[in-house]
Amino acid sequence: MFYDDTMKKSDGSDQPASELISKRIAELDDWRGETLSRMRKLIKQADPDVVEEWKWMGTPVWSHDGIICTGESYKKVVKLTFAKGASLKDPAHLFNSSLDGNVRRAIDIHEGEEIGATAFKALVRQAVAFNSSSKKKAKR
Repeated sequence: MFYDDTMKKSDGSDQPASELISKRIAELDDWRGETLSRMRKLIKQADPDVVEEWKWMGTPVWSHDGIICTGESYKKVVKLTFAKGASLKDPAHLFNSSLDGNVRRAIDIHEGEEIGATAFKALVRQAVAFNSSSKKKAKR
């Protein structure tokens, strides 16, 4: 089976990460699946070159020159954890979880809540730019 750079996995499975993420969304046949699907679409719109990965025994991960964010689903929340969120500007105040950490920031989405598409995509683009600038600095 052929895998391209947009479908990485690290769990030893034979399925591409994009298929595993789609399967996870389908398994969550309630608001959590709908929410994760919507956020996935927004991430791909914000960064058409995003790489989908499947890590840590079943966590969807979106990367571009490093991790942008993970997408976890819990009973009462869908959590999008931005790996370097503490370094990002958040004028729309999307981050509402993991605010005390020095590196990560998260967005917890509860049933019935909507995250503004424009603000979220801007945050994703900012995370990509931060990762890309960090990668360039590391090469020097």
